[in-house]
Formats: sequence, C-alpha cells, structure tokens
Amino acid sequence: MSSSAVEAEVVIVGAGIAGLATALALRRAGVGGGVLVLERHAELRATGAALTIFPSGWFALRALGVAHKLMSRYDAYETFQVTNLENGATQVFRFAGRKNSGEIKARPADRKALLEALAEELPPGTIRFSSKLVSINSETAGDGSPDTSVLRLDDGTVIRAKVLIGCDGVYSVVARWLGLSEPVTCGRSAVRGLAVYPGGHGMKKELRQFLTAGLRASMVPISETEVYWFLVNNTVAAAEKEAGADPAKILREVTDNLGARMPAEYLDVVRHSDHKSVSWAPLLYRSPWAILTGPVARGAVTVAGDAFHPMTPDLAQGGCSALEDAVVLARALSRAATPAEGVAAYVSERRGRAAWLVAGAYLSGWVQQGGIDAHGLRGHIVKLFRDLIFYRFIFPKLADTLWYDCGDLLPTPSRSKDKGKKHSE
Repeated sequence: MSSSAVEAEVVIVGAGIAGLATALALRRAGVGGGVLVLERHAELRATGAALTIFPSGWFALRALGVAHKLMSRYDAYETFQVTNLENGATQVFRFAGRKNSGEIKARPADRKALLEALAEELPPGTIRFSSKLVSINSETAGDGSPDTSVLRLDDGTVIRAKVLIGCDGVYSVVARWLGLSEPVTCGRSAVRGLAVYPGGHGMKKELRQFLTAGLRASMVPISETEVYWFLVNNTVAAAEKEAGADPAKILREVTDNLGARMPAEYLDVVRHSDHKSVSWAPLLYRSPWAILTGPVARGAVTVAGDAFHPMTPDLAQGGCSALEDAVVLARALSRAATPAEGVAAYVSERRGRAAWLVAGAYLSGWVQQGGIDAHGLRGHIVKLFRDLIFYRFIFPKLADTLWYDCGDLLPTPSRSKDKGKKHSE
C-alpha cells in the first residue's frame, strides 16, 4: 500500500453531476487555488443511464458555460401524456404552461454525455480516479487559522484541504461526518434502463407515462436510437432481493410480473434494454426537516447534490438541483471573505429550496402511484384526488418551481482583479 501526502485548496469528494459541476463552477467563478476531485471508481460513471433536465438545470448549465454543448443534441419537450391503465383515460399536461424562455425547456439527456461535457472543461489532473475516501479529521491550527480537513484514502494517501465539499451521493461519507441524518426509504423502488434500437425506434418524440395500482412507468426517446425508461413500484422486498443486480432477472421481473399490465409498446422498450444500463434500487430521501435544521456545514466543510438532499425522482430534480447547488456554492465562496462564511451563505440560500423539492417530489410520487399501501376507500380517495385535483391544480404549481433560475457566476469586481487569490491568504 502506497502512502503520500497531498495539499489542496479545495477537495470535492465524488465525480458525479454535483462534483464535476462544483469543480467547474469554482473555476468559472474565479475561486483561486487548486481544486481536486476524488472519484472512487476508475472512470466517470453513468449510473442512471439518462435524465430529464428541466429549465432549472439548463439555467445552471448556462451559468457553467456548457448548456450550448448539450442543447443542440437533444430535442425539447413541452408536454407529456399520462395514461391511467385502470380506466384507459389519457391526459396531456404542460411542464410549465405560464413559462416561456426561448430554448430553455425540458430536454432528456444522456447522463454520461452530461458528465463528459462538464469534465472536459476541467484542467487535466483535476479528477483523481480510484480514490476512495475512508476517513475525515479536522485539524485546528494553534495560531487561529481556519481548520484544515485531513482526508485519508484507502491507498494510504493523506490529503489536507482548506475547503471540503461532499458530493459523494446518498451514502455520503462527508454527510455522515457532519452528522446529517441517514436517508430513509419512501416505500417505493425504481427500475431504470436504456433501450437501444440500432436501426432507429421510429417513436414520436414525447414523454409518456402509465399509471396503475402501485406502479408508475414512463418512457422517453432521448435520441433516434435510444429510449430511456423507468418503472417505479411499491417496494417488493422478496422480488428485489431475488433479482439482485442481475439485469436479466430484473428485466424478466418487469415484463412477466411488475409490468405485465403495461402496454405492449412499453414492454417492447424494456426488452430492448442494454443490460449494462439496468438497475433496481429503493428510492431514498432525507426528510425536509433534517435539511432545514440539520448540520449541513461545519466551518469550511459542506455537502451538495444527493449528499445534501437526496430525493425521490418524481419531479426529476435530483440532477438539476445538484447543478443549482454547484452554482450557488461557487458564487458564495467567490464573494466571501473566508471559506466558512462562503459555506454558511450557500447553506442559508439552499436549505429552503432543497427542502421544498424533496417534499414536492415525495408528494408527487405518493399521489401519482395512488398512495403507498392505500387500499379500499382510502385508495379510491387518493386516486380521485390525483385525477381530479392533483394534475389539474397542484402539478402546475410544482411545475412552475422547475423554472427556478439560480443566477450567474460572475465574480465580484474585487475578486475578478485577483483571480489567483486563495481563501487561506
């Protein structure tokens, strides 16, 4: 086992959407000093296959200077269809009927393409792969200087950082060190996959969703040859344990059991899945109250993305909110006198929106699937609420929040005159 010591101004744990976006945001905002991104895998990961980037995400990508690289590759979607398989009724909804901002619209995107678009803007050597964080300690200087975070990796490397940002996902080591409550299951799970049609799928470019008791499924073309799909189910522990991480078993469970009542066109998409893209996992979230009141920061240590506010995918804001975090955090650090003040400003700005998105996503998913284990009269009431009230009156309000603009990254005049200044100076 090798052992070495590394000094870094800013260390970001995790090279997912939040980590790469934060590294790029810091660079764009003119925050001086070296930025090091630690990624435990040997290469960029594409877990989740694809995602829908709503306007909130595109505003952030525009601030990061990479929106143009992706917009030209993916078609915009302004509406989506929801079909109730129990009564055959189909409703068409707009993502945000009162909003209009040119090219800033909802677009599906390949997750790996997004990661690559962010990563290629970073200087060589910014990302350190095969670097798993195993412990964190805080070192206090005797002269009153800010605390230093001392990180130990599994290969024995010790890294000392002035600023530490955990972008290491739902099971974040940094969030656990800060003392944030552990994420909990919402009682639902999601199967995700990417279908590939080498000769072209010929489908209409629209987002389609299907609902039935305890299930919500969706499919959306992201290119001429690829279709992203998912199926959210009330957790079936025995079946999920049996299928494990075996793509063939997962797909068989979807086509033969869980999704047996889905339309033939949806099942055809499932059967065309690239096995490497298939996953089945519980949907976790951190309670909005914990986000509003929990220890999201300690000095110059904080978290972003899923490490901060894991949420269910029912508003498709996991990736978008991570991009927002990156912009707000970098801007706050660029304008603050000390790293700790910048982190505090970031947490203050993000707590409310993050808690709202987590709560909105949970409500949206629970209602659309007819409630978790809601049977009989209670289940009937939930479905009536969904079909007559939620989609007509509540969903449009939730959709409007997807047009949130987190602002730009322009450094303050004093900072722009000294882009090389370090926070520790």
